[in-house]
Amino acid sequence: MAQLIGGLGTSHIPAIGSAIHKGLQQEPYWKPFFDGFPPIREWLGAKRPDVVVLFYNDHGLNFFLDKMPTFAVGAAPEYNNADEGWGIPTLPPFRGELDLSWHIINTLVEKEFDIVSCQEMLVDHACTLPLKLFWPEGDCPVTVVPVCINTVQFPLPKASRVYAMGKAVGEAIKSWDSSKKVAVIASGGLSHQLDGERAGFINKAFDLQFLDSLETNPEWATQFSIHELVEKTGTQGVELLMWLAMRGALTAAGPKVRRVTGNYHIPISNTATAVLALEAA
Repeated sequence: MAQLIGGLGTSHIPAIGSAIHKGLQQEPYWKPFFDGFPPIREWLGAKRPDVVVLFYNDHGLNFFLDKMPTFAVGAAPEYNNADEGWGIPTLPPFRGELDLSWHIINTLVEKEFDIVSCQEMLVDHACTLPLKLFWPEGDCPVTVVPVCINTVQFPLPKASRVYAMGKAVGEAIKSWDSSKKVAVIASGGLSHQLDGERAGFINKAFDLQFLDSLETNPEWATQFSIHELVEKTGTQGVELLMWLAMRGALTAAGPKVRRVTGNYHIPISNTATAVLALEAA
């Protein structure tokens, strides 16, 4: 059976891609954010995952407001990156892991999750930036299964529903008939609001409590309704649902995790940024 080795989380602000392209990682504005990644890259170098399952939210590239699935799973041999208008250089296609994709899809449907299966899928910065941040040199060394969660068009899935979906994905990974090592990635957040009267809103206290809960009490955030999470984190801060899905997946490897490293920094482009690595116990 496949080995579920751990979970990673990172913010995915488009400006990060521009900073990478321009080589600004050591500039004072960017350095506190990028300094969080070397320990994770060292861990990845030691663990060497073969595959990543990446929980992310699409920003209108593959889905739009007229057709927005709650959950969508990629089942493509490769995933093409397209420019969304941010001026970020596009990356070569990412290789898919078809066998795991269909195993996850079949498992989710069996567990009564209604999902969209995508045999073609464009991916945006929410997919490309985590992979570039974790593996900055050369081509991406892992195959990818993207799992898209709606955080854009209401109604959004409940936090408890997303956590349960993540658990089902983890169970699918653990039951996958393969000797490969798999990591799960959460892409998004944390607290931020980009528009309206609360534009620029950041809730540091909630963010830090949420990050701590992922290690010690992973179901903590499922007590809140979506509207409560929007109130506490901002309209775009609900991207923390990706982190809940990632943590839910890790429950398939056991009840406890070990925190490898983490970093929290505010603000980057009016967003609270975080990076976290959790090792399956």
